[in-house]
Amino acid sequence: MKRNSSPFKWRHYAPDIILLCVRWYCRYQLSYRDVEEINRERGLEVDHSTVFRWVQRYAPEINKRIRPHLKLSGASFRVDETYVKVGKSWKYFYRAVDKEGQTIDFMLSARRDVSAAKRFFKKVMRADHRRLPFSISVDKNAAYPEAFTASQEEKVIPLDCRLRRVKYLNNVIEQDHRFIRRRWRAMQCFRSFRTAERTLEGVESMNMIRKGQVHDQEGSSQKIRQE
Repeated sequence: MKRNSSPFKWRHYAPDIILLCVRWYCRYQLSYRDVEEINRERGLEVDHSTVFRWVQRYAPEINKRIRPHLKLSGASFRVDETYVKVGKSWKYFYRAVDKEGQTIDFMLSARRDVSAAKRFFKKVMRADHRRLPFSISVDKNAAYPEAFTASQEEKVIPLDCRLRRVKYLNNVIEQDHRFIRRRWRAMQCFRSFRTAERTLEGVESMNMIRKGQVHDQEGSSQKIRQE
């Protein structure tokens, strides 16, 4: 994006209104028509299809802009995946948090296999706010040990990091899944993989803000509006 260009150029509504609608949809159990109705009560005529386009455009932007402001995570990771319905099939939403429940990263995948687990480990290790892990806790999914070993051989994960397959250690992330599950259940299902990806970026961003992971939330919002 050019330095002088604004992500809100050619929009008919003020950035504050657009960001508020995106935030409402991603944070609370609202439909696009619910957001349309809330705006109408406030004297704003915003069609639900417009709110959909705003979410698709600005949810990934919010996720990108808050990344530099995230607090450092802990060094004990919890990795797990949950299910998300896209069209008529189920996809897999990989998530990683630290032992305090602070979100490290996430990834939507069409498959739940060794290749997907390796890609997720790479994505987690590229996160700017993560510390080098001394342990990664996973469930009994058979793909994780092979993906973990391969990632260590490729020097993606430190060699002194341990893989722990202890069920109770993942209670933290299982509890954290509830926020995501409640949100996508209210959406019923996503029509396409791309729509699901972009919307979930916004949902996870709101989840990180809710958990207090952002150092300067007001400053991040101003940058999105002004840049």
